[in-house]
Amino acid sequence: MSSSVSLEQRGSVALVRFRGSGPGNAIGAGLVRELAEACETIAADAGVRVALLTAEGQVFCSGWDWSALAGLPAGKGGEDRPGEGWPSAAHLHGLLDDPFGCLAELTKPVVCAVNGDAISAGLALALACDLRVAAEDAAFALPETALGLLPMGGATQRLARLVGRGKALEMVLTGETIDAREALRVGLVGAVAPRRELLARAEAIAQAIAERGPIALQYAKEAVARGAEMPLEQALRFETDLTIILQTTEDRAEGVSAFLEKRKPEFKGR
Repeated sequence: MSSSVSLEQRGSVALVRFRGSGPGNAIGAGLVRELAEACETIAADAGVRVALLTAEGQVFCSGWDWSALAGLPAGKGGEDRPGEGWPSAAHLHGLLDDPFGCLAELTKPVVCAVNGDAISAGLALALACDLRVAAEDAAFALPETALGLLPMGGATQRLARLVGRGKALEMVLTGETIDAREALRVGLVGAVAPRRELLARAEAIAQAIAERGPIALQYAKEAVARGAEMPLEQALRFETDLTIILQTTEDRAEGVSAFLEKRKPEFKGR
């Protein structure tokens, strides 16, 4: 669908592949815009029930394309360090705040196949997805404090909510790099697979999710995401409200009928 993002439908799963603007799939403003466009396409397609995100090449994403952000020629800023003026450039291009919010806000589940190192922007991007499956040789890190910077792209907030305050602070403050097995242990990823099997493993998870009731999936994602920001009592009421609404749908009736008739349900998304 663009030079940096491709979109392929495989049954009810939309496979999104991206290629960054620099070595190591570095992320610039153009790629962020194209990911947002892909999310809009997926949201509008009733035939898509789950999105699967991965990257081209051997690295998932090594970080931000600092040269592009600072408006510097290649080689003057480098992919691993910011050039002068980068904060204002990043803000101008919409890369501060929540550049990957399009994935987190997508009502359909998003699975991420982390096919290599996810550093800085790469980790922020993976964290915006709902589920993560990592190649067994992948590494994860937020090294920005070594440059006198704060990790951006929502990384500090989503990491703490996923792995807990202690581990998040350890990774952010020390810039520690963790491998895929440690990422699995702390809950940063849900599964680890050999690189050659990674996409198939992630696609199998996505296809299994896609077979479930699409409205139930939407409400379940919303209940977890929004409920985590509420006091428990309010979150329980929110869960109950969503459950009551779900009872009025045709899919809920189909699910009950299929269970009683011992057959596979045929959900319509209504």
